[in-house]
Amino acid sequence: SGRTMLPVQILKDHAQEERGDSARLSSFVGAIAIGDLVKTTLGPKGMDKILINGNPDRNDIKVTNDGATILKSIGVDNPAAKVLVDISMAQDNEVGDGTTSVTVLASELLKEAEKLINMRIHPQTIISGYRKALKLAQDALRENAVESGTHLREDLLKIARTTLSSKILSQYNELFSQLAVDAILRLKGSANLDAIQIIKKLGGSLNDSYLDEGFLLEKLPGMYQPRRLENAKILIANTPMDTDKVKVFGSRVRVDGVAKVAELEAAEKLKMKEKVDKILTHKMNVFINRQLIYNYPEQLFADANVMAIEHADFEGIERLALVLGGEIMSTFDTPEKVKFGQCDLVEEIMIGEDRLMRFSGVALGEACSIVLRGATNQILEEADRSLHDALCVLMTHVKESKTVAGAGASEIIMSNAVLNGSQKVAGKEALAIQAFGQALSALPIIISDNAGLDGADLVTRLRAEHANGKHRMGINVEEGTISDVIELGIIESLQVKMCMVSSAAEAAEQIIRVDDIIKCAPRPRAPDNRPC
Repeated sequence: SGRTMLPVQILKDHAQEERGDSARLSSFVGAIAIGDLVKTTLGPKGMDKILINGNPDRNDIKVTNDGATILKSIGVDNPAAKVLVDISMAQDNEVGDGTTSVTVLASELLKEAEKLINMRIHPQTIISGYRKALKLAQDALRENAVESGTHLREDLLKIARTTLSSKILSQYNELFSQLAVDAILRLKGSANLDAIQIIKKLGGSLNDSYLDEGFLLEKLPGMYQPRRLENAKILIANTPMDTDKVKVFGSRVRVDGVAKVAELEAAEKLKMKEKVDKILTHKMNVFINRQLIYNYPEQLFADANVMAIEHADFEGIERLALVLGGEIMSTFDTPEKVKFGQCDLVEEIMIGEDRLMRFSGVALGEACSIVLRGATNQILEEADRSLHDALCVLMTHVKESKTVAGAGASEIIMSNAVLNGSQKVAGKEALAIQAFGQALSALPIIISDNAGLDGADLVTRLRAEHANGKHRMGINVEEGTISDVIELGIIESLQVKMCMVSSAAEAAEQIIRVDDIIKCAPRPRAPDNRPC
């Protein structure tokens, strides 16, 4: 035949393709590396990571042990690693906690899958095995869950303590658990976390943090205006109050003398006065605007004895409207249709060096502010993240109030159920189901290893206890033994665990399915011919 055996290139130049085993290898390696990166932050004795921004001029660093924050901040190039970062973020948005566990579990599932693939077991077989195993694990978890029922508050406190025990706030566990639970119970079952405002103020120590029943706004009223008002009737607005000077952009006004400019100014001023008078017909005593209020209107409000707060930024305004039960107005022609915000008292308070406005007795009784104090910005940021995690978990628990044992107990319950189930399945799938059970038991091993204990020893003892029906046993990290974790008050919300296991299994499944990675050619750039 006249054909020459030249290799055919299908992809464009600079595009890359990895096939079969090499593609699988690179996905597994990437995902497992991510798991190894965050697994040292797992558990009460987990360590923190420092993340430094790549720009040398912006010296901003984060100190954190929140899995989602770590993964979000590192730029990952490996596609499989990106999948793990995504599930961690999803877990963070969905239930708030378990962001590290979900990543570590997914990477353990992939480690096990890699062994199975080396034994020449087809990826689809592994996936169907994992699916069966996931069902077994979830059923076991549901069976062992306990309704909170009447002691919801105690359970919430325990769950908050468990969540916070692995975070920076563990030293002040009691204080912050109380804060979080009080804040969530004030919501009375509404799922709106916006009503809880977290304000970070540098100075003092974490111990000085407290829950304020009012709503705090980091703004102040204008000069010579009242600093304290009872029975406030509040108009919330988003309107420009800075037109008492000529500032129509791009307009050119030709005048034949300086006196004419003064006339223009006077006209503008009159317009502004009319606007303020229109606003004052609403008979409110507090006016909060999202935009600036210039000196002239400010003086007019002061004359009318109205407290005018300017530049309450967008988030502040939205929250205020929600909390005070008012609506944000932009036009002021129909005072009778306006929905005002109401509260019993508006006053100025001091926190540390800063002055803030405090609205107490607000219409939305569930609203509150948590004031965090701390020595450095990094501590405040991390405390904020930890508290947010705790609030999300409690919120999830209020929706479906079932608890499971923490401290590795529920992982072993699932692991044992899966291993027992695997013996009833014939064929290669059984190996995959077994592997799933092994991966689940890796979590308690890692928690113990992080605490400097002998993980393998503790977990095998734990397995034996569970096999004898003692399903309340878990790892006691403080003592370095196994104990009844329900008595120690280490419980977690069922929903958080369920979400963690299913997300990890789905992510692992997605990565196991891959047998080809194609990287597109980067877009060629036209050479830059401008003179330097």
